[in-house]
Amino acid sequence: MELFAVIMAGGVGSRFWPRSKEKTPKQLLKIFGERTMIQDTVARLDGIIKNENIFIITNKVQKNEIANQLPQLPAGNIIEEPFGRNTAACIGLASIIIEKKCKDGVTIILPADHIIKGVEAFHSTLKGAAGYAYKSKGLLTIGIKPTRPETGYGYIQIDEKTIEEGIFKVYTFAEKPNYATAVRFVESGDFFWNSGMFIWRVDAILDEIKIHMPELNEGLETIKKDIGLSKFESTLSNVYGLLRNISIDYGIMEKSQKVFLTKGEFSWSDVGSWEEVYQLSDKNEDGNALIGKVFTQMTADSYIYSPNKFSAVIGVENLIIINTDDALLVCRRDQAQEVKKIVDHLKINKLTQHL
Repeated sequence: MELFAVIMAGGVGSRFWPRSKEKTPKQLLKIFGERTMIQDTVARLDGIIKNENIFIITNKVQKNEIANQLPQLPAGNIIEEPFGRNTAACIGLASIIIEKKCKDGVTIILPADHIIKGVEAFHSTLKGAAGYAYKSKGLLTIGIKPTRPETGYGYIQIDEKTIEEGIFKVYTFAEKPNYATAVRFVESGDFFWNSGMFIWRVDAILDEIKIHMPELNEGLETIKKDIGLSKFESTLSNVYGLLRNISIDYGIMEKSQKVFLTKGEFSWSDVGSWEEVYQLSDKNEDGNALIGKVFTQMTADSYIYSPNKFSAVIGVENLIIINTDDALLVCRRDQAQEVKKIVDHLKINKLTQHL
C-alpha cells in the first residue's frame, strides 16, 4: 500500500482580510508560530508520506510562493489549476496525476489551512483509515467530535454500529446548521463535524466520479491523455474552464453508497475566521490576544494584531482589530464571518490595491 497526499491550497481566505490577500492567502501566512499554515500541513505528514508523494493543488498567483515555502517538494508536484472549479475538479485532477504513478495508491486529501494538535493521534487516524480504504475501496472522511454547537461547520451523521474498529457507515451529510439545529446535532451524539479531510484509493474515487459525475469523468479522460506531453497545459485550460463548479461533498460524498467515517481523536480547527484565531490564541489576564505594538486600557476579550505600527485601544471589548500597512479592520468578534463581504465590496468597486 503506497500513500499519497493531496493538499488543496487554492483558496483566497477572504474571511482573513486584510492579512489574507490574493497573493498571500491564509495558508501562506504565519497565523500561529514560526511556520506558515501550509508548511505546518506538510510537516505533519513527515514520517508517513514521502515528499515525492505529496502534491499541492493551487493557482497561478500562489504557485511560486508555495514553491518557495516548500523547497523539499519536487517542483512538478505543485500543480496549477487554470481556473478555480471547487474541490471535485481539484481532486479529480490530482487523482489522474497520481494514478499515473500508482493505480491503487491510497490518497489522503487535506486542506492547506487547518490547525491540528496531536500529531501521533493524527498519524494513527490516517494509517487506520488508509488500511480500511485500501482493502474496502471505500471513501473515508474524518469526523471530529463536536465540542460546541458550531454553526460554521458542516456535520456528518453516522450509523453507530461499528463496521470495524473506528470505522462507521455514514448515514447523512448536513449543511451548516442554525444554532438550534446545531444544539440538537451535538446532543444527539451521532453527528460529527465534517473536517473536509478524505482518504481513499485513487481508483476508487475515479470509479465514483465515473458513476456520479460523468461530465467530470469525461473531462478528466481528455486531460489524462496529455499528461506528460507538451500540450498538457493547453488541454487542461481548455477542459477545466468547462467543468462544473461543485464540491466533492455535493458531487460524490452525498451520493455514493461507499462512504465511511473514522473519528479524529486529535485537536482540530479549520480556522475559518478571526474569531477562531482568537479562540486558539494565548490571552492575557484581560482575555486579550495581542500581537505587535499594542497598548490597551479598559479593553477585554479582544484580538488585536498590529506588528508594524503602534496601536492604542481603550475602553472596548469583544473586538477583532487587524492593523496592517495598508488597511484596518475593526469588527465585533461575533460578526467575524462577515469579513468576507469586505472582499466582495473591494472587488465590485475595483479597489484592487487592497485585495
